[in-house]
Amino acid sequence: MLSLKNITKHFQNKLVVDDVSFDVQPGEIVVLLGKSGVGKSTILRLLSGLETKDGGTITFNQEPLPAQSVGMVFQEFNLFPHLTVEENITLPLEKVAGKTPAQAKEIAQQLLATYELTSQANLRPQRLSGGQKQRVAFARTLAMQPKIICCDEPTSALDPMLTSKIAQEINKLAQQGLMVILATHDTEFIKQIPCTIYLMKNGKIIESALSEQLNENPEKFPLIKNFTQGGTFDTTNN
Repeated sequence: MLSLKNITKHFQNKLVVDDVSFDVQPGEIVVLLGKSGVGKSTILRLLSGLETKDGGTITFNQEPLPAQSVGMVFQEFNLFPHLTVEENITLPLEKVAGKTPAQAKEIAQQLLATYELTSQANLRPQRLSGGQKQRVAFARTLAMQPKIICCDEPTSALDPMLTSKIAQEINKLAQQGLMVILATHDTEFIKQIPCTIYLMKNGKIIESALSEQLNENPEKFPLIKNFTQGGTFDTTNN
């Protein structure tokens, strides 16, 4: 189990994550929901080791969280522009995971086929659409076989058809026992996945619900209901 307890984070004098706590079980999808600037992405960066928390604890099976257990899919994709699509996947496999070039190539080709990118294998990222770049980023992350996957706005560059495909892939990952944590404001996307939703405002979790609870009795969760129905709930001001 992944456990976050009383996590805080400041940037200069601004408190951006304020006493956040939640647990994630194997096979669970957690959605951090809210508009930009409420602390969602910062939590993902804390989990992936890209930022250092100011307070609280993060543990994995009651031990310190190993960095290699977490895979991150960035909103900006962070692909290497000078490498081909296939090389973007094989490089970390060889340099970090210690795979041979042949092993790395086989893994990359399997993932490229899964994400319908085989014909783009020898292209560089600047030749790809936003949706294709997103899928390459997913493939590169999954190649490292993390136990926890953090996705920052995973559908930001995708059309509805590809959004549905990413939802299907995320569901498959959870079914395989991975923990998936998503930061998003895409309410249509989260309707396609069984998940635990944490609505954030000003760095805090202000309401939570299981997706099935929300579907069965949305009136019990007025803030999430209002946000997911395009209401006027403001996540940036007190």
